[in-house]
Amino acid sequence: MLIRFKYFNKIFLRLILILNWINCTVIAQEKKQIEILHANTIEFDKNSGTNAKKLKGNVQFKHENAIMYCDSAYFYSEKNFIDAFGNIRIHQGDTLHLFGELLKYDGNTKIARVRNHVKLIDKESTLTTEYLDFKIAEDIGNYINGGKIVNGENTLTSEIGYYYAKQKMFYYRKNVVINNPKYLIKSDTLKYNTVSKIAYFFGPTNITSKEDFIYCENGWYNTSTNISQFNKNAYLKSNKQLLKGDSLYYERDNGIGKAFKNIWLIDSSQQVIITGNYARYREKPEYAMITDSSVFMNYNDKDTMYVHADTLVSVTDSTGKEKIVRAYFHVKIFKQDMQGKCDSLSYTTADSTIRLFHLPVLWSDENQLTSNYIELHMANKKPNTADLYGNCFIISMADSNKFNQIKGRNMIGFFKDNELYKVAVFGNGQTIYFAPEKNEIIGMNKAESSDLIIFIEKRKIKKIEFLTKPSAILYPIIKAPAEEQKFRDFKWYTKSRPDNKDEIFFWQDE
Repeated sequence: MLIRFKYFNKIFLRLILILNWINCTVIAQEKKQIEILHANTIEFDKNSGTNAKKLKGNVQFKHENAIMYCDSAYFYSEKNFIDAFGNIRIHQGDTLHLFGELLKYDGNTKIARVRNHVKLIDKESTLTTEYLDFKIAEDIGNYINGGKIVNGENTLTSEIGYYYAKQKMFYYRKNVVINNPKYLIKSDTLKYNTVSKIAYFFGPTNITSKEDFIYCENGWYNTSTNISQFNKNAYLKSNKQLLKGDSLYYERDNGIGKAFKNIWLIDSSQQVIITGNYARYREKPEYAMITDSSVFMNYNDKDTMYVHADTLVSVTDSTGKEKIVRAYFHVKIFKQDMQGKCDSLSYTTADSTIRLFHLPVLWSDENQLTSNYIELHMANKKPNTADLYGNCFIISMADSNKFNQIKGRNMIGFFKDNELYKVAVFGNGQTIYFAPEKNEIIGMNKAESSDLIIFIEKRKIKKIEFLTKPSAILYPIIKAPAEEQKFRDFKWYTKSRPDNKDEIFFWQDE
């Protein structure tokens, strides 16, 4: 056993020696000695006690694939270190060139510390600063006291910067600015690729131009194509419009954008807000399409009109000043004094008119208005008149199972202080009116006249004027036939009426 143990110790010792030899060889390979290529004079500095060589005049060094130039230098061969002065130049192949006035270069770590009037040039850009550390082996440089990079039309400045030469990537921090003839970018943290010319944002960022202002906290901007993507609290301001969303895609040259999630399109000049979860936007001619929980809001100091549809489209008219909003499919409207529903709708700010298409319904207080087509004319954000065309009905509840009804070919409803106070009927006018007495219905009056006018007071029919000779019949309520109490095509849409702005998202066929 003792013999075997001694034999094992010999093998182990040889293994240690071999590993040490390999390690020393690798270290020697990694720490390649700096070479002196040229100097007008070379002296030994005996006074320094460091065995330094003092080189003067057209001094040149080589370390691996880097060539270094200076006016004078101290070379510490034992430490593999250079202190160089005046007209510093470092060339690494034909791709990277570094200039300055002072240089400290460590051949073991391959780090060049260049100071004073520093300039780093590659094929795509030029960096200037007063302080730069550059890792020759890794092609990585950094500054901490301010720097400027010129890349094509872009000039970039920051307090702290890192340059990854192999990836052609700059990484900037603190007071980052990109100055371009068309815009100005200010950011907290930014990466920039000098080949693709794409800037990546990682903090609060402002982009300002003559046409618009953009803010985001994450995203990218291709400064060559002017195509960009903005995320996190992103918004775009153009004239009196503001577009917000979780994510914005924007093509500046084409004026085309897309927005995703929690979108707000605000036009303060028209007092209009449109929201949704997906949008497409074009600046000229102005166009916006919003879908996925889309809502159109027309607001003032006192009230807001909410319109929901599957899809909303906003454009400008031929003058370019007035807005046209179109709503498609499953349209619902909520306003404190009026509600509505239809298949599709359009709203023009020029004449403040809402046009409702395909089975439209309007509710005003206790009155339900229906027809084949409705035009609602607004004045000062309030309903002024409602024009009803084709198979028109105005219905209000007299009690739980009885309804006052006005029917005709065409109608005009007149509003005052947000209440319907007069209705004019043109063609095939018909009325069913349940006469009350002391809060009890005592009779049903059914009348027909080609044209008639109904006056409403305190939400109740006060008077009916027949413009042509009517035919009428008054039934005592106990003798009123059930089949006579409702006109043909009578429909009561109470289940569809939204009671608040949140109910415009619910659609129910009746």
